Amino acid sequence: MNDLFSPLTFTHGPAMKNRFMLAPLTNLQSRPDGVLSDDEFAWLTYRAEGGFGLTMTCAAHVQAIGQGFPGQLGVFGDQHLPGLSQLAAAIKAKGSIAAIQLHHAGMRSPRELIGQAPVCPSEDAETGARALTLSEVETLRDDFVAAAVRAQTAGFDGVEIHGAHGYVLCQFLSPTINRREDRYGGSPENRARLVHEIIDGIRSECRADFQLGIRLSPERFGVELAEIRDLAQILMKAGKIDYLDMSLWDVAKEPVEEAFQGRSLMSYFTELDRGAVRLGVAGKIMAAATARECLENGADYVLIGRAAILHHDYPQKVQADPDFVPAALPVTREHLRNERLGPAFIDYMNTWKGFVAQPETA
Repeated sequence: MNDLFSPLTFTHGPAMKNRFMLAPLTNLQSRPDGVLSDDEFAWLTYRAEGGFGLTMTCAAHVQAIGQGFPGQLGVFGDQHLPGLSQLAAAIKAKGSIAAIQLHHAGMRSPRELIGQAPVCPSEDAETGARALTLSEVETLRDDFVAAAVRAQTAGFDGVEIHGAHGYVLCQFLSPTINRREDRYGGSPENRARLVHEIIDGIRSECRADFQLGIRLSPERFGVELAEIRDLAQILMKAGKIDYLDMSLWDVAKEPVEEAFQGRSLMSYFTELDRGAVRLGVAGKIMAAATARECLENGADYVLIGRAAILHHDYPQKVQADPDFVPAALPVTREHLRNERLGPAFIDYMNTWKGFVAQPETA
């Protein structure tokens, strides 16, 4: 139990008081303009109160055209600063590190939501996305950096760059989605160039103790495990980020690619030379025993998603009971209301099969 509840230091910024990070979770609770709502404030600050070492927002879009879902938190304009400042102060007052996840949906931005065709590294017929021009790629880079500066201004301890789940940076990393012929396309190095430039920009523009992480996913959405593993190694050896957050879908699973099967997907990342960079894993971590196993298998910390929806005080419950297992699904709407989920978030969870109990029909 000591491992889960020992502090975790980073090269930049404050230490986590334990090894529990709140996963960045879509919750649909912000206002249409991306301004923080009371419901989203309550949901996040209750997790900070519940003992999470780092409390991360949902994916917050860095451009209006990068919105990926309704009710998404925004960090693309100064109109977002009052709400974000209130949120950062409250999270830190509860003893948790405050972080914003920086996001752009790229071709996954619904046209009906953004009012125009979505954008992508290359034209995409299936989504109707148009290719970004070279100057637009440079603006996208600068807007990720500007969003980090805005997060710093609001009082956050750091940011996480969302490079996973088929959103715009993941689209750049994909050899099939990214068919560009300029310096942002072609070789793995060129396809990762935007990620490196965003990291360099944030390090240059933000204060010396500003914390920086990145989320990657090694499968699906057109990415290849070997390339993501190599990028993870490059990022950790460079030492410019403080933590790498690997979204694995399931921490116990084997890779989808046949050539890599026979061992866990997680093991391809825990075996890397991480230097001073901390490695976290996410994916179906529910029981306390699973969280411990992740650390025993080489992770530095765990990201808790669904279990944190069910229990705002998941870290405290695990500390009190080494055999803690979250509430069995489905749970009632009342349970979720008591856990400070607002109506929009509860309705969203109702779309997850088997998560919310359905009313009995006559």
